[in-house]
Amino acid sequence: MQDTKLRGPAIWALVITGAASFMAALDNLVVTTALPSIREDLGGKLEDLEWTVNAYTLTFAVLLMFGAALGDRFGRRRLFIAGLGIFTAASAAAALSPGIEELIAARAVQGVGAAIMMPLSLTLLTVAVPAARRGMALGIYGALTGLAVASGPLIGGSLTEHISWQWIFWLNVPIGLALIPLARLRLGESTAPQAKLDIQGTVLISGGLFGIVYGLVNANAHGWTSFPVLTALIAGVALVGGFIHHGFRNANPVLPMRLFRDRGFFGINMASLLMFVGMFGSIFLLSQFLQGVLGYSPTEAGLRMLPWTGMPMIAAPIAGILSDRIGSRPVVVAGLAFQALGLGWFAMILATDVSYAAQLPPLILSGIGMGLFFAPASNALMSTVAPADQGKASGANSALREVGGALGVAVLASVFSSQGGYESAHSFTDGTIPAIWIGAVVVAVAAGLALLLPGRAKEQAQAAQAWEHEQAHANRAHEQDQAHEQDQAHHQAHEQADPAVPAASASAPALEKTAAAG
Repeated sequence: MQDTKLRGPAIWALVITGAASFMAALDNLVVTTALPSIREDLGGKLEDLEWTVNAYTLTFAVLLMFGAALGDRFGRRRLFIAGLGIFTAASAAAALSPGIEELIAARAVQGVGAAIMMPLSLTLLTVAVPAARRGMALGIYGALTGLAVASGPLIGGSLTEHISWQWIFWLNVPIGLALIPLARLRLGESTAPQAKLDIQGTVLISGGLFGIVYGLVNANAHGWTSFPVLTALIAGVALVGGFIHHGFRNANPVLPMRLFRDRGFFGINMASLLMFVGMFGSIFLLSQFLQGVLGYSPTEAGLRMLPWTGMPMIAAPIAGILSDRIGSRPVVVAGLAFQALGLGWFAMILATDVSYAAQLPPLILSGIGMGLFFAPASNALMSTVAPADQGKASGANSALREVGGALGVAVLASVFSSQGGYESAHSFTDGTIPAIWIGAVVVAVAAGLALLLPGRAKEQAQAAQAWEHEQAHANRAHEQDQAHEQDQAHHQAHEQADPAVPAASASAPALEKTAAAG
């Protein structure tokens, strides 16, 4: 009979992976509201300040696939702990940075650590939780991750305003130091059977994503038609094309393109990409609108966005329970539809004198939508692939979300620049309205793609099959460990009975052969 309760190992896995993913997701946007203080303390040009944000995003996006592949090959718990250690050490280095160049370097290393631990956290949690309660667990996990992404500006602004900008990095250090020993003691190890590192595929996708993300995040500063941006985008697209071709032709690719033949896998990944396009780009502009047009401080702006950014803490666990009962597809579609409606509502009411009471309904609707999406989306993703492919699937989905975030900021900011600017409150509002409309349309398209997800019966069957496969693999590993221990005990007993037995005879068959020869 299938276990239907969250027991000790599953609870510990949820606590550890949830805390780690919160830190990694938080650092996507936590720096944005601290940039003026960083410039005042460390100096640097505008391009240097941009790189304090982009260095993390780039390394995070381009190394996610490699981090997942390393975990599959060498052990997910082992690499998760290594990534957690890198992230924690880099956070301390960022807080201690004496100059802007050192801060940029530390942020890049932070991205390396996050790229290793983030995809593996989802895989480790999926392995530890029974299939019948996976939706609830991933709902809580999704709530933490979604809240971290959306609340980055609020936390960064509050720490900078009330303590110092260094504390946006110091915050990670005690959490990381506590999680490392807990992960070693409480998480089970898992690998993908016969997993192999795909160096060629890793180089292609890392270079391709680097080129695309580099071009997107620099398009506003240098222009879409500038030589470095065009070169990066063209080279990135070409390398990603080579990666796709490689994924079809290679025997053991880092991301088998066959996975995208499953319409559920294709649908949830494309929906995730577009969700982050609309969400990241809209948050980027609306947080500035609250400060630049309505005159709120960074902390005040963050507080007023809490009905949106804080709602995942309430909605995501409920969404996880709902997905266990009715399936992931209707919950994901509803979440994306609510998010699209909320953004469209915002676009209709935005004005230089808009009241907070008028903003509250779309804030709440968008927050519910975000919470309904994150939880069942993770569950749906993992139910579309076999256990051996879960690490690759998680890495691909996380990479697509990061690319979606960079694309959202670049595209919506470009729309904003073409229709308005920073010259006045009216100009800023004129640019923000069409950009938010674009964000709403993109998220609505994501809702349509989410309809490709499998129904509840098929999803439960796939999840149960994956759980049974993982349990069988764990049982085989346990039996092998017991057999090894019995073999060692048998050898020690022979050594004690006959001291003349050669030390090299480390197994029962070897001992029997020696006795027969005698």
